[in-house]
Amino acid sequence: MMNHFLTNTEMASLVEAIKLAEDHSSGEIRVHIDSTGLDNFAKKAFHIFQSLEMHNTKERNAVLFYVNFEQHYLTIIGDEGIHKKVKQSFWDTLHDEITAEFAKENYHNGLKDAILKTGYELKKYFPFEGENINELPNDLSFS
Repeated sequence: MMNHFLTNTEMASLVEAIKLAEDHSSGEIRVHIDSTGLDNFAKKAFHIFQSLEMHNTKERNAVLFYVNFEQHYLTIIGDEGIHKKVKQSFWDTLHDEITAEFAKENYHNGLKDAILKTGYELKKYFPFEGENINELPNDLSFS
């Protein structure tokens, strides 16, 4: 899969950021990078959220960052558990921060900062002590 926006090192760094963000929280974070030319990205993002089984977490606190760099599209889907806690304003601000970084071609930093900020919120509202079961893989997914 050709990815001109993130190096392999940067992608590995994002996986590490996800692990760090999920630490001490029951929340789950995924990043999906789409390279298709489809036009209905909102529908596709929702489909990816479901196909990755992100709606199946126990506390409904999974977050998907869905990105199509070529089409300049980004959406963040927070499942109902986390969404109830952080409200729409959190996602809107996060979206603005990421797109501002993307505009400067800081793709890695934009996503990494957002992952860590999301992790902070997950720890605040869904703290977890003891052995944390990772309900979903941390690796990036692609289409």
